[in-house]
Amino acid sequence: MRTFEVNKEYSARSICDYDCIFSFKILRRTAKSVWIKVNRQIVRRQIEIYNDAETFYPFGHYSMAAIISA
Repeated sequence: MRTFEVNKEYSARSICDYDCIFSFKILRRTAKSVWIKVNRQIVRRQIEIYNDAETFYPFGHYSMAAIISA
């Protein structure tokens, strides 16, 4: 299974705008959570498993939400 690593940057493209790329650096992690910086604030996001890889929603769950995958 692919997992998130601390101090590594992950990114994803916006579903609405191909030129918009969201990038996040993993600041800290536990078995179930990661800490990232969103809008100048450090936030904790829950890790979920999808297709044998860890994933998280940096801006929360909503339709067309960005999903970051390891």
